[in-house]
Amino acid sequence: MTGAARLPRDLHPVAWWVWALGLCTAASFTTNPLILLMLVGVAALVVSLRRSDQPWGRSFRLYLWLGGVIIAVRVVFWVLFGGWTGGRVLLDLPAVPLPSWVAGITLLGPLYAEALLFALYDGLRLATIVICVGAANSLANPKRLLRSVPPALYEIGTALVVAITVLPQFADSARRVRAAQSLRAGESSRVGRLRRFLVPVLEDALERSLALAAGMDTRGYGRASGATTAQRRVTGTLMLLGLCGICVGTYAVLDGTAPRVLALPMLGIGVAAAVAGLLSAGRRVQRSRYRPDAWRWPELAVLASGVAVGATGWWISRNQVEVAYPALDAFPPVSGAALLLAVLALLGPLATPPPRLVGVTA
Repeated sequence: MTGAARLPRDLHPVAWWVWALGLCTAASFTTNPLILLMLVGVAALVVSLRRSDQPWGRSFRLYLWLGGVIIAVRVVFWVLFGGWTGGRVLLDLPAVPLPSWVAGITLLGPLYAEALLFALYDGLRLATIVICVGAANSLANPKRLLRSVPPALYEIGTALVVAITVLPQFADSARRVRAAQSLRAGESSRVGRLRRFLVPVLEDALERSLALAAGMDTRGYGRASGATTAQRRVTGTLMLLGLCGICVGTYAVLDGTAPRVLALPMLGIGVAAAVAGLLSAGRRVQRSRYRPDAWRWPELAVLASGVAVGATGWWISRNQVEVAYPALDAFPPVSGAALLLAVLALLGPLATPPPRLVGVTA
């Protein structure tokens, strides 16, 4: 049994996404750069060990570049429109006077060390979340992810899967165009090289989109079975009641002065009504499923790892505030719980079998 589990195979895509969302949750609960860098390192290590040789497996580098751009833009934006007062001045820039109708916004002015660190920490947090999502996009098979979407959300799931595969396809197109152009001579100017690179990449992306649309139309995507007027009314009523119940329950949970009967009970009723509405709507979508993906112990280990990472990050933000949100005038501290965060993030993926490569049969 253990030997069979270690044979090369693709993991269930939902397990990878739950694991990545757990890392995103932990990153959203902290601005500690050491914890954020640990999460980025864990994501990069797991991608390098468990990604396949399919086009989506080569897109992680683009997410790393995107994370760097996010940090740079956040820092530059804060330098231009800072508004920070107090602290150690790194660079005394002249302030540009602005009209009265934009009062409260400052352009340039003194650049403080604390303001620069704040912008760096905040940008790093957003970049970490983007990189963790990129890790899931590089590890999970988008086609198998579409098969796991509930029938009621099939149209929305199709749009989401197509959207998240844009960047991997763009990376694959750029790689093939760059390899083809390296074998040919052409314009030596920078503008000419850029034009020779962008036009084929955009043309290839358009051709892939048209081919995908034609293939989906041929296979009957978007068709729905007939539903009576009464069934549509029941489905709409359940979805509307579920939405209202979730909104009221969430507001009551966040507002301590609201009656407690409107908190968790109303939230539970709203969730139950929404689930019933989704089940009712799912009957309209009829689709077959060939060889459904099974959940085995490696998938459960990855899922538990993601949930544990998210829960640990939440616990650190509640019980170790000085670790989760370090002061800007001291070196960021790291606790044992923060180190445990990285260990938990690695335990599940390291227990998974290696990915199946194209052209290699297990």
